Amino acid sequence: MRNSPLTARIAGHFGELIQGRIGENGPVALLTLPCPDLCVTAQFQPDRHLRLFSQQRLITPAQARTFLTGLNGAFGRFRLHAQMPAGGGAGASTAALVALAHLACRDVTAKEIAQACIATEGASDPLMLPRPERVLWASRRAQVLAQLPPLPRFDVVGGFFGPPRRTRPVDHNFADVSDLVARWQRAPDLETLAQVASLSAQRNLALRGPAQDPTESLAKRLGALGHVIAHTGSARGLIFAPGTVPPSAKSALRQSGFRQVVQFRAGSTR
Repeated sequence: MRNSPLTARIAGHFGELIQGRIGENGPVALLTLPCPDLCVTAQFQPDRHLRLFSQQRLITPAQARTFLTGLNGAFGRFRLHAQMPAGGGAGASTAALVALAHLACRDVTAKEIAQACIATEGASDPLMLPRPERVLWASRRAQVLAQLPPLPRFDVVGGFFGPPRRTRPVDHNFADVSDLVARWQRAPDLETLAQVASLSAQRNLALRGPAQDPTESLAKRLGALGHVIAHTGSARGLIFAPGTVPPSAKSALRQSGFRQVVQFRAGSTR
């Protein structure tokens, strides 16, 4: 009888509370919004050959080979399934690579996994870190630029609007957000968090599109404190104080063209 496959579950994120250049010519950096409700699940059975089954095409077999070879990982049969769409800005490809590392690599550090993600894809979300929302992350360098204060508690209701938009590592066309990071480093309360996230989203949409994005108007209509987006994906969400999401919110998003609508709690009391 064959051994049961090993399994791993890696949580994704739901866009970025901040993303942009740190200074006009500085690196592209981000502050991620973790989302425990969206994850990648992976199964692994050791084998001499590498076989990858991923109906959603989260990563290619060539990328899996490059990644595992760089970490001296084991080959075998991998089966990947994501609860979020590829190109949605929810970290599907990074989560898939991190899952491979957890299943097939021994004694690797988060830093080594991050560097292998960069070598494989050219960009990375900080999903291999234990507290990804507590760092300012240079996504093209796999580098922590600064430690950040904890997030206050809040609720998010959102979904995916428009076509998938995969990250292109050579894309550095982002707004300068160094002023927003400076505000964040002063430990924002929830209203400030929502304001800063909304400003980052507004700057990104003004520079990169898409035009006529309905997220901000939905936030105002439903009484949200602000909104959050995936700056290179289709995830869009509304920020509410805990327990204040109106009952009509999910249906309003669906009527506006949002797909796979979710609601989740973010932040902590610490």
